[in-house]
Amino acid sequence: MRRFLEIGKKTDGDPAPEAPEHRNALRIGTSGWHYPHWCGRYYPQDLPAAKWLAWYARDFDCVEVNNSFYRLPSPETVRRWCAQVPENFRFAVKASRLITHLKKLKQCEAALQAFLDMADAFGPRLGPILFQLPPRWRVNPRRLAEFLALLPPWYEYAFEFRDPSWHCQEIYQLLERYQAAFCLFDLAGRQSPVVVTARLIYVRLHGPARQAYHGCYTEAHLDVWAGQVRRWVHGKRHEVCLFFDNDACSCAVENALALKRKLGLNSNV
Repeated sequence: MRRFLEIGKKTDGDPAPEAPEHRNALRIGTSGWHYPHWCGRYYPQDLPAAKWLAWYARDFDCVEVNNSFYRLPSPETVRRWCAQVPENFRFAVKASRLITHLKKLKQCEAALQAFLDMADAFGPRLGPILFQLPPRWRVNPRRLAEFLALLPPWYEYAFEFRDPSWHCQEIYQLLERYQAAFCLFDLAGRQSPVVVTARLIYVRLHGPARQAYHGCYTEAHLDVWAGQVRRWVHGKRHEVCLFFDNDACSCAVENALALKRKLGLNSNV
């Protein structure tokens, strides 16, 4: 397996990436924005779909791109997205399922390079890269170690392990060694361990209901998360990205706005 210096685009002579200390310490958003059922609930009923992202970016400074999991967007599409958001906006991008689900992190150099080429099109608006691993793939520390060694170090990474066998000390230590975030999540009534492995803390909230991506979090739920987030960002020790993925009935955007209010975060305009 080739290591990152052979697969990445930058060289030793390239400028170093912006240090995390200079980024926003806390970003809250949703997993995706292109939801027709948000019209009339969040987007104005008559707002064209081409303007949804710009509307979203008035309230939020980040979004998680999920369609890249199924098909990589073209550079032209990425540039069009970037033109609709302010400079401080960040796109967290979900890695292709070809890497995570079909190849399961093995012999995926070409797929990884294609994905990173796409991610580079976001330029300074690129946020963390998310690898979501499949729910019925048992823990494989060696496979993960080889893959982590392959990744260029100038991006931020998060790994969401859907199979609970990955929730173990050996995996946490691997992630910590490479400063990759263990993605915290809840899904269909199950919550991952709360483990911090990097300066970046990446959270995905898929909904409180037994049916994934459904249900709105209660005020009590949001109060708990607000308290946890305050502890994480206190003293600028961590950078937090938190995304609501309970998009049914526009719960995600409602919960994200409510959590921002609890934390005293203003809109993004």
